[in-house]
This record gives sequence, C-alpha cells and structure tokens, in this order.
Amino acid sequence: MINFTTACQIIVAFSVAYVWIFRFHNIILEFKQFGLSDLTRSAVGATKIALATLLVAGIWYPSLVLVPSLLMGLLMVAAQFFHFKISNPLVKHLPSLFLLLLCIFIALVSSNILKL
Repeated sequence: MINFTTACQIIVAFSVAYVWIFRFHNIILEFKQFGLSDLTRSAVGATKIALATLLVAGIWYPSLVLVPSLLMGLLMVAAQFFHFKISNPLVKHLPSLFLLLLCIFIALVSSNILKL
C-alpha cells in the first residue's frame, strides 16, 4: 500500500505544480472572481508549491509528509469555500475536492491512523 500512498503524493504534488505553473492564467482569473488580492494569490501559490515539494521529498523522507498533507488539505478546503461563495458549478469544485480527499488519505496513512 506504500506504493499507492506514494502515487497519491505524486498526484497531489504534480497536479498542484501543473496548475500553479502551467495554468497560472486560470489562477489569476479565479482569484479575481474570488475577490482576493494579488498578494494573497502569490502567498497561496508559494505555499502550495512548497507543500507540493515537501510531498515529493516525503517519498524518501516519510516524516515530512503529515504536515504538508494537512496544510494542503486546508488549502483545498479554502478552495471549496471560495467555489461555493461565488456559486461555481459542481465541475469547478471537483479538482480541489479530489485533491482534498487524497490529502486526507495521505495524512491518515502517514499518521498511522489508517494502517494499510
């Protein structure tokens, strides 16, 4: 099951990196819709990239995984909140919801609450 958890870490990390690096124009539009500042967008982006990096590093150093998965999960909860706030259609909620579920799974496994 370690391979599955590792795959989940990679999926979360690369999904976040892809969106924040290669689809940044979408991020700019979303944060404008949410009514958030450029400073907030930059802080969230830097945080997500750092957490994604730690999730990848956690493949070799498992002690690094719990905190980044929890923090990334909190950012995904915030994403859900803002999607609800501006009444986005369900399809806009799905990516962050999927990543939230993966973060919860990763956190449960890394904290040994979920033993696989």
